[in-house]
Amino acid sequence: MKTSYHSVHQPRCGVCQKHCKSFESLREHLTGPLPRGICSKIFSQQGCQLCLALFDSPGSLIDHRKICRISAPTCPGTSALPYIDSQFDCQDFSDENHAGEGPGGAVAMDCEMVGGGSDGSLELCARVCLVDEDERLIFHTYVQPEIPVTNYRYDITGLTEEHLRNAMPLKEVREKLLQILHNGESIGKVRLDGGKARLLVGHDLAHDLDCLKMNYPDHMLRDTAKYRPLMKTNLVSHSLKYLTRTYLGYDIQSGTHDPYEDCISVMRLYKRIRSQLHPEEDHGTMTLSNNIVGMPDSWISRELDNLTPDELYAMSRSDYKCWCLDLIPRLSA
Repeated sequence: MKTSYHSVHQPRCGVCQKHCKSFESLREHLTGPLPRGICSKIFSQQGCQLCLALFDSPGSLIDHRKICRISAPTCPGTSALPYIDSQFDCQDFSDENHAGEGPGGAVAMDCEMVGGGSDGSLELCARVCLVDEDERLIFHTYVQPEIPVTNYRYDITGLTEEHLRNAMPLKEVREKLLQILHNGESIGKVRLDGGKARLLVGHDLAHDLDCLKMNYPDHMLRDTAKYRPLMKTNLVSHSLKYLTRTYLGYDIQSGTHDPYEDCISVMRLYKRIRSQLHPEEDHGTMTLSNNIVGMPDSWISRELDNLTPDELYAMSRSDYKCWCLDLIPRLSA
């Protein structure tokens, strides 16, 4: 079979330049049970265990580690944040610190759920938190679910009936969140190309949005649970706890879950991945050709033999949008 083309956005070994589908594959290549000998040896002396980057000298590696390993955020707890609305507006992203990050930049969201229904298994949003790229808390509130709460899941959420007694109704919470995300942009423009709307960063955003009964365009979502390079080799999601410990170097969710802590962590993950420097790629992203999807392996093999090099290259391109491309300003009308 002809040599396959690999995307410049895929994780790559700094020693042998091997392309990997995910950071987990690259980590196994460098430090796993059966690592490649020469790569493992060089990486153990000159590589960062968090971001997997390779450096020219031990001194450069030491300097890098001081920046790469981040301390855990300080959690304010459940009693310190009754309601916060910072009147976040489009001026927050007009300065030079956010140049090149798109008209609206990004915000991270996390929700805390309690249980409803006779057995407490229904997921009900009871707390919402948003932070911006500078880790400023821009919105926080407790949420009054639309049906009675039957399980506050106190050991995990730290929430009680008192927290939700005078909480904001779900409909009002949803309206405020969309106001922040849309950033004054029309719904049509947000759905088309984003305009000046804000990117929404989170972990398992589909679950949070479902519990909020809220829709936001897929192309405006940055989900650390669904981003291919951060997933397992079998395309199963890692937990946010694992990703934070592995790529940021600190632990979260050791006791009661705090949405503020999760927001900060998921934003740090997003910014770390987004900051990767990749060469420009002339080709767009494509997925496996529809004419061979679902065919038996023997048929696929014969079909591959009949494809031209360009067609093989097209099939081997990454099927995800690299977050480094978010640094390219979105076109404005």
